Amino acid sequence: MFYGIIIRMFYFDTAKHKSPHIHVQYGEQHAVIHIPDGKILEGKVKSAKLKLIQAWIEIHREDIMADWKLAMEGQSVFKIEPLR
Repeated sequence: MFYGIIIRMFYFDTAKHKSPHIHVQYGEQHAVIHIPDGKILEGKVKSAKLKLIQAWIEIHREDIMADWKLAMEGQSVFKIEPLR
């Protein structure tokens, strides 16, 4: 969580979105964000918050992808540093 944005990754979450993604929530807004390019797959989030999420993805892409692989294998993921 950073700047009021909650980021989640779910185990075995490939039924609807088969590509690597994260789920984000900011207040009542929800979106699913594609990890490789930071684009919205579903939902919406304020533009300013999307830019923060995309910056976080850019900085931590390698760690996020490693967590994605773990989550898809049903293993525990590692906490990733928030954007500061």
